[in-house]
Formats: sequence, structure tokens, C-alpha cells
Amino acid sequence: MTAALVFPLSAAAHPEIPAPAPAVLPPPTAATLHDAYAANRANAAQASRMAAAHGDEDRAAADRAMAAPSRHLLTFDGRGSGQATEVLGDLARADRVAILVPGSDTSLDAYGRFRRTATSLHAELTREAPAGTRTAVVAWLGYETPGTISATVTTTGRAEQAAPHLREFIHTLRGVVGDDASISLLCHSYGSVVCGRASKHLDVDDIALLGSPGTGADSAAALHTRARVWAARGADDWVREVPHVRADLFGTTVGFGTDPVSPAFGARVFAAGDGGHSDYFAPGSACLTNLARIVLGDTSEVTRA
Repeated sequence: MTAALVFPLSAAAHPEIPAPAPAVLPPPTAATLHDAYAANRANAAQASRMAAAHGDEDRAAADRAMAAPSRHLLTFDGRGSGQATEVLGDLARADRVAILVPGSDTSLDAYGRFRRTATSLHAELTREAPAGTRTAVVAWLGYETPGTISATVTTTGRAEQAAPHLREFIHTLRGVVGDDASISLLCHSYGSVVCGRASKHLDVDDIALLGSPGTGADSAAALHTRARVWAARGADDWVREVPHVRADLFGTTVGFGTDPVSPAFGARVFAAGDGGHSDYFAPGSACLTNLARIVLGDTSEVTRA
């Protein structure tokens, strides 16, 4: 992203890969979750066959993995760079739910990397949850992420397109988990820009900004959310070198404003350890421990930076 801020380049268009249109399903409920999972797995299997026939073995393999019987896909769209929403855990019975929003260069082709973060968090929550507390993690790849080396990664354009979809998804999720469940939104890198754009009056309890270049807002208060706003940055994260400015260039706003870990922003800044930009969910890390505490509501135990 640093290079993109200095030398904005146009990302190469993703080659068009044939895939079926997403399954047309009613909004899920706790009773219909498994029907939704089955329909989306079937769609992923069909997408895999179409990609293989097209000669794209990498995408065919990625889609095939998504179609495995063990996968719980709440949504799936194999067209273009691809989108998917995957559930880890028993969402219908969960008391505590974490939604992960990824940053740049996340697609179906690179989905395994994103899924590993969700798996790591789910394992930590399972290990640390008090007896009787049920947890679920939702990996939300519900938007076309920008390329790290691209002009789009320096603007809020993709985030503004994504924000209504994230709001709609969280509204739909409430229909599954009910009003009593706690929902935390964990937003990595450019995903924090998406969360910043979606945050106004969003029905979540916590928003955590990880390795954020900024949110497009000058302060946590300007996000207009009732949620607790958290922020963290690893000591070795290159995003610390990103200029926290906003400027209008040829009618487009470039940059994301105030650094979320700065006192001026006003978030609850917590310790992320010595990790780099891809290490926030590393097993055994200080950041993963703190994220689990946030999701589980143990906010007094979160280690502050």
C-alpha cells in the first residue's frame, strides 16, 4: 500500500472466469442455515466445474475446496475475483459472534489466507470462552477488494460500494442470532475503511481496526456508532509509514485521514505485539489474545498499548 500511495498504478483486470449466478435464497434464519449452506456449496461445486472447463485449474481448485461438505457458506459468488461468506461454529446458537472484514488483495484465489485468520480466531475463542458461552466466526468477503498496487487502494471508492452490503449483511445476521447475541466487527487494513464507511448506527457491540491506514473519519466519534471502537497496530507493520492525510486530486479524495491508533482519533488502543501487517491473528500473539477478549466481552482484560 505504501508504494501505491506514492505511485498509483492500475491493477490488471481479473480475467473473466465463467461461474453461475449466486443461488437465489430467502434471508436465512436459524432454522434454514443448513439449507443455505447446502445451496451455496452446490453453487461452488458448479463454479469449480465451469472454471475447470475454462482451463483455470487454480480457480477450479479454490472453488472445489469451498464446496467441501464441511464448509458452511452463507453466500458464494464465483464470478470475477469472487466473493463468499463463511461461518465457523454454530451460528444459530452463538452468544458471541465475530465478523472478519479483509483488506486488499483478498479474493477467492487467495481465500485460504483469509480463512486461516478466521480459523485461528475461532480456535482461540473456543479455547478461552467460559463454560456455556457459544461462539462463531464469520469470514465476510462480501466486496471486491482493491489491489495493493492500484489507485483504488488509496481512495474510499471500494469501501463506499462495500458499506451498504456490510450493513445489509449485519441486519440479516441479526435475524439469525437474535438481539441478545453480541457482534464484534474486526476490520483489517483496507477493511477498516469499509467498516468506517458502514459504521453509522451499525448494530454491533465492538469495532476493532487492525493495521488500519485510516477510516476516512477524523475521529472515533465521527464514525457515529454506539459500538466500542478499538485500534491496534503491530510494531513491525509497514502501514505505520502510510501518510495519514486526505487530499482532493482531480475530483477524487485520496487518503484516509487520522491515524486510528493516535490519541487524536480517540479509539481504545490495545497491544498488538511485534508482528507485521499479516500477523494480527497469529496463534499465540498478543493481538489474537486481545481480540478474543474483545469478542468475549472481557474488555477489562484487554492489554492496552
